Amino acid sequence: MKLVIQIPCLNEEESLPVTLADLPKRIDGIDEIEVLIIDDGSTDRTVEVAKAAGVKHIVKHGVNKGLAKAFVAGINKALDIGADIIVNTDADNQYCAADIEKLVRPILDGKADIVIGTRPVSKIKHFSLLKKFLQKLGSGVMRLLSSTNVKDAPSGFRAFSRNAAIQLNVFDNYSYTLETIIQAKAKGLSIECVDINVNPELRKSRLFKNMFVYIIRSIFTMLRMFIIYRPFRFFAVCGVIFLLVGLILSGRFIYFYLLGSGQGHVQSLIFAAVFLLSGVQIGLIAVLAELISINRKLLEDIQKRVKLDGLQKNSDDLK
Repeated sequence: MKLVIQIPCLNEEESLPVTLADLPKRIDGIDEIEVLIIDDGSTDRTVEVAKAAGVKHIVKHGVNKGLAKAFVAGINKALDIGADIIVNTDADNQYCAADIEKLVRPILDGKADIVIGTRPVSKIKHFSLLKKFLQKLGSGVMRLLSSTNVKDAPSGFRAFSRNAAIQLNVFDNYSYTLETIIQAKAKGLSIECVDINVNPELRKSRLFKNMFVYIIRSIFTMLRMFIIYRPFRFFAVCGVIFLLVGLILSGRFIYFYLLGSGQGHVQSLIFAAVFLLSGVQIGLIAVLAELISINRKLLEDIQKRVKLDGLQKNSDDLK
């Protein structure tokens, strides 16, 4: 059983040595532990520091492509080098490396495909009250949209089984944390959460410029992923809303018409027709979106088979 710990990096020459030094050297049930660095366009000595610490596997991006692209590059490389379990952690040593064993245990026991570390958000000193509130609110919305019990949706401290890693696709260029939760549930992958600890802050977060940008990007990501993986539900709800509004306006016109003053309320009839027609059209879009979704699932199944064949061939070549 091979564990690959992947660490996306962007100018982490100061914090990376601390992060690497804390990584576990042995875990019960794991035969081999390897570290993978994804250098996302660093302009400092991040790569040199990683090599000096003995890291053998490094993926280099010539320019900064963003956390999501770095995550995907790491997953693909980890699979190429034979990972059975992949753990993603941050280079700023935010997450307690000793808890990696907690992350991989449910996968080793066959209880989960993906495990997400739940931070004690309310107890993190360097989190403002607003950030704590938004973290909890965002996780609550994500639980509702994804039909999961994920307690800390933005947490990047995660473990993936080989089966889960092969199936995941990340479309967003910003982050992968929210997207992969909705996607995993849609693919029938089981998700577990474990409580973890965090370390003192080494540097400020660089993922987003300010809280407003983070909120907007998170809302957009959740909405887009919900449309992609729950298209019929999304458009059906929108269609029903339009139909209800149309029926209410129709009822209003009929009410005044029966009272003998229908001519003064023709606008209600016009708006009712617009909303009813729009509701029917959105309903048709819901059906078409569901058919497209079925086609996407078939393509993803083909993609999974191609990946498995490629990984098997790569494994045979290494032998």
